[in-house]
Amino acid sequence: MDELEMKVRTAMAAMDRVSDEDPSRMEVGGRSVGAALLYAERMSACLAELVPDAGAALRLAVRAQHLGRFRLPRTSYPEGRVGYLAWRTEQARRHAALARECIEAAGLSVELAERVAAIVQKKQRTSDPEAQALEDCACLVFLEHEMDAFVWPAAGPPKPEADMIAILRKTWRKMSPPAHTRALSLPLSPRCRALVERALAAD
Repeated sequence: MDELEMKVRTAMAAMDRVSDEDPSRMEVGGRSVGAALLYAERMSACLAELVPDAGAALRLAVRAQHLGRFRLPRTSYPEGRVGYLAWRTEQARRHAALARECIEAAGLSVELAERVAAIVQKKQRTSDPEAQALEDCACLVFLEHEMDAFVWPAAGPPKPEADMIAILRKTWRKMSPPAHTRALSLPLSPRCRALVERALAAD
């Protein structure tokens, strides 16, 4: 392992310590982990399949996609789209700032820290392949691991189908062609697969 890789892993470990502070816990393989850490691990696993030769900046950015998100609840902002967008913008800024701290503390360059921050904030997603790859991973992780519980929560009624079709169509438009191919091979539940198929048929 070279020096760069050692520092990258040190930075990721620092990010993971933050993510494991998430009070929402998940049982995985007999261990209790913060939900944010499980999300980060799933993002990295997705990237390894989608972009196996990803560089340090993209690997770090993917790990930091929701870094510390649990520290700023959605309820901190008003209901509605305006409040949601303000919350999301502030979250992206915080994710990037935390990532910079972890990266620089690991002895990596300021330039790498700034590059990671730019990817995390997806400032140039349509022209930045690494920012697009991060978006692809976020969409794929949602489809594979989160959609079922999002649409059919354990408590409360399911999301209206028309709303979910609109969400899925928007999600699909944000993804790259390689991510589309990957999405169609995901081991989705039958009801999730049927919903995706209806969304794509409507697009």
